[in-house]
Amino acid sequence: MFTGKQKLSLYLVLLVLSSSPLAFGQSAPKTEFIPYQSAKPIVEAMGDSLPQELKAAGNLDATKWSAWVQSRDQEIRDRLDRGEEDTLTNLLRFGVTYTKEYRIDDDYLVRYGNSSLVNAFAQSRADDLVRALAASNPPAGLAEMKSFLLNKGFSFNTPQQRAVVKKYLLDNLARLRDEFLKYRAQPKDEKRFQLFQDRGISLDTNLWPDYQLDAAFREMVSQGLLKPGSIRRVAIIGPGLDFVNKESGNDFYPPQTIQPFAVLDSLFQLGLADPATVELFTFDISPSVNAHVERIRKNALQGTPYIVQLPWNTQRPMSDEYRHAFVAYWEKLGNQIGAPVPAISVPAGATGTSTRAVKIRAQVVQRIASPVDMNIVYQRLTLPPEQAFDLLIGTNIFLYYGNFEQELARANAASMLRPGGFLLSNGKLPDTVASGLKDVLDAPITSSVNPLITDTIFCYQRVK
Repeated sequence: MFTGKQKLSLYLVLLVLSSSPLAFGQSAPKTEFIPYQSAKPIVEAMGDSLPQELKAAGNLDATKWSAWVQSRDQEIRDRLDRGEEDTLTNLLRFGVTYTKEYRIDDDYLVRYGNSSLVNAFAQSRADDLVRALAASNPPAGLAEMKSFLLNKGFSFNTPQQRAVVKKYLLDNLARLRDEFLKYRAQPKDEKRFQLFQDRGISLDTNLWPDYQLDAAFREMVSQGLLKPGSIRRVAIIGPGLDFVNKESGNDFYPPQTIQPFAVLDSLFQLGLADPATVELFTFDISPSVNAHVERIRKNALQGTPYIVQLPWNTQRPMSDEYRHAFVAYWEKLGNQIGAPVPAISVPAGATGTSTRAVKIRAQVVQRIASPVDMNIVYQRLTLPPEQAFDLLIGTNIFLYYGNFEQELARANAASMLRPGGFLLSNGKLPDTVASGLKDVLDAPITSSVNPLITDTIFCYQRVK
């Protein structure tokens, strides 16, 4: 028999579960690889630009397509490993919790290997980082990087083993330097939306896309594309795990995911979604991201709020207009979903960083469904019409792929949207083959002191 307090606790748990996105009686969405019949128009239209393996396959059929698409899916997932290497290298470049040495900004990065000064403090940083990683109980972010290294077969037990780790860190620093130089040399034309198709897939994020999405939502409202209360089901493609990002990233706060909550905050502020009924899903191929989302969900079901730090790089080149608008957004970010709390102090070494923190209410976190392990390029959810999404968001995602993969991603996104629903991205997607999505709005924001450089949210609508 339950006591009165136990009955009340059980009732509250059942109430929370029954109001969560995946309520009783509603099965979890099923993931499938894009069927050959859906991909066939894209395959036929792409012709000579198809991946070599598909060209060599001869006459494609459903069986050959299924084998190829599953193989390619695994290749993409394998790129996460190199993305983790990039995160570790950014930790080496920018970390402030384990060293007092100079940070390796972009100007220093390009000089690494050719400057005795840069080489010296890169060596010092690597020594300090190895020492911090070898500690028995490192902080959360360092612990994740240590686990990554241990899983790759590295060890910290002897001086010789630690020297091997140091060499690995510095080799990756040199690789990142070469990739940065290659990236900087590329023309910033239409191909800039595919600049990272040969790079590892990183998880790091920052607040710029969230601000740009907020501005795009407001523009969509002003043009009548979004109506009050029109957003019921949302999915974030690649929500990210913020930790020492590539833009002067910091390591003084634990890994966190921000975009799902920034999007909800904007939707609530504009009256586009009901906090009591909105359902938000996350799609990601990263076990780390999915585990983090699931952990904060389970904590929320027990009534635990989620605290996020909101740091940004004040030294980023930007116009006065952009800075003023961004700061206004940043100062209010989280007001609809939580309350300000004292932020983790910015260490002295993290110059040019401004931050604040928000405690997100557990009831808001509960609106997030169990994370879906899904590769938007080759996979989709099979959804009944009543479960189709009103809004899909993918920022800093599609630039990791080429034309063919972006076409497939566009088709997969279209299949999961309700008629009239929207896909928003800061990457321009090709439309060689009719996907069911039409371009209805480009929302550019001039972010730099150079008026020719703009950040754009591209808005695609599912044809009714």
